[in-house]
Amino acid sequence: MNSSLITLTLIFTALLVIQVIYYILNKIQPDKDYGAIGSKIKTWWGMFVIFCLATLFNPVVSLLSLMVLTFFALKEYFSMIRSRKADRRLYLWAYLSIPVQFYWIYIEWYGMFIIFIPIYVFLFLPLPRLINKGTVGFLRSVSSTQWGLMLMVFGLSHLAYFQFATPEYGAGLVLFLVVLTQLNDVAHHVASLYFGKRKVVPTANPYLTWEGFAFAFLVTTAAAYLIHPYLTPLGPVFGVFSGMLISLSGFFGSLTVSVLKRDLLIGDDNKFDALKESYLSRVDSLAYTSPVIFHVIRYFFDFM
Repeated sequence: MNSSLITLTLIFTALLVIQVIYYILNKIQPDKDYGAIGSKIKTWWGMFVIFCLATLFNPVVSLLSLMVLTFFALKEYFSMIRSRKADRRLYLWAYLSIPVQFYWIYIEWYGMFIIFIPIYVFLFLPLPRLINKGTVGFLRSVSSTQWGLMLMVFGLSHLAYFQFATPEYGAGLVLFLVVLTQLNDVAHHVASLYFGKRKVVPTANPYLTWEGFAFAFLVTTAAAYLIHPYLTPLGPVFGVFSGMLISLSGFFGSLTVSVLKRDLLIGDDNKFDALKESYLSRVDSLAYTSPVIFHVIRYFFDFM
């Protein structure tokens, strides 16, 4: 408990320093857009609270907090889709799958956790849309709903499973994952803001540049090497490898969700701007990094 309190104190101090630096930069450089960085810092504070609950109290509290997070992320995803009245029952079934998915985590039934959404939900989700609802828009509504479940529920739910898969190291691994994922996003944004030239997808996200990706990759890998001995049982080689994986998968997560939002909100620029401060913008990278790191560690190490 003493080591946990020391770790939490250090994290709190680091977050406070980052918050102050962000506030100062916002004041002295009002011409720069630091909105995305502010959103990431809010995510850091939120995940810090969840980490405190899991470390000082009970992993179940953390599980419930993450379940609420997935609900709001999925809700915002559905708000972007041009839906019909016939889709409401489909969305209800999608929401009901969230507590079921997290129940598999609670009872530590890994086999069902890993196949429930990709297989059973995929096979039976179309039923409420099929019965007396006609065929118009069937493929779009079912496929978009399943895609949202895979990304916002299945992907993010891996964050909750860490602490049940390895109670001894789970909280540290989650913190390691979240810190590096958010650091990768912030480093990418800052580098793109100051010296990014070649945009990856200029029509979807002007802050994703190849220069930013290269800078964030180096920063995240170096940070993984520095902090892995304190938060994880991983060796130096795998610690660095994990940092590289987090940077790559986080980049693909941000890129995918950026293109997704632009595609769904074409012609609705006001809503697109409003969703820059949404849950989706804060957890897009985590939806990719969480399952990637979880399964890689589970494959190579027995403690998972």
